[in-house]
Amino acid sequence: MEKILVIEDDQAVQRALRRTFESAGFEVNVAADGAVAMETFRGFVPRVVILDLRLPGKSGQDICREIKREGANVPIIVLSAASDVVDKVLLLELGADDYVTKPFSPRELLARVRAAIRRLHHASDKTEIFSFGDVEVNFSKMELYRQGRVVAMTPQEFKMLRFFLNNEERVVSRNELLNEVWGYHNYPTTRTIDTHMLRLRQKLEKDPGDPVHFRTVHGTGYKFVR
Repeated sequence: MEKILVIEDDQAVQRALRRTFESAGFEVNVAADGAVAMETFRGFVPRVVILDLRLPGKSGQDICREIKREGANVPIIVLSAASDVVDKVLLLELGADDYVTKPFSPRELLARVRAAIRRLHHASDKTEIFSFGDVEVNFSKMELYRQGRVVAMTPQEFKMLRFFLNNEERVVSRNELLNEVWGYHNYPTTRTIDTHMLRLRQKLEKDPGDPVHFRTVHGTGYKFVR
């Protein structure tokens, strides 16, 4: 039985989510306070985390950061009454896999949880260690080295890099990257993809202005080449 941890202080939302997930065959645990969320996470070891942003004790941003530090492969789906785009960008940069704005449809949230688990299963079937050029990356440890030196990478940059490595030589569009890497269909702008691509090139290409591995396919998207 797959486990879901709900980190949410609203009791009505807790009950609704528990009913939704338990009726779908999941085992559910609830943490109502941000201060105890990590203790519950460590003891319960969930497959997916549902995380409210506004919590007593500790912010959702801090909890997201800590979960990704301890369990990088655990999908996090954020719930928030806030619709501010900055919140979405920040949480995705910290490693959240999806973002749902309250009020939400329980059926839609269940579908997103199942999609996150499918992506997790798909990723677990893939090789964990890759190398290209002077770069070596270990996704199970979330470590990347270039010329033997550690390169700092955000969780979202690791996700994007993994998608390219798993789709070598294939042209992928910006919309596909948004859907597959960010995990939902209403991200504010495809310009985000271009910004992340620039960062990858700056960190991993010998000459970011003349990339060898992360190539632009004009009018379509990008392609990774070893």
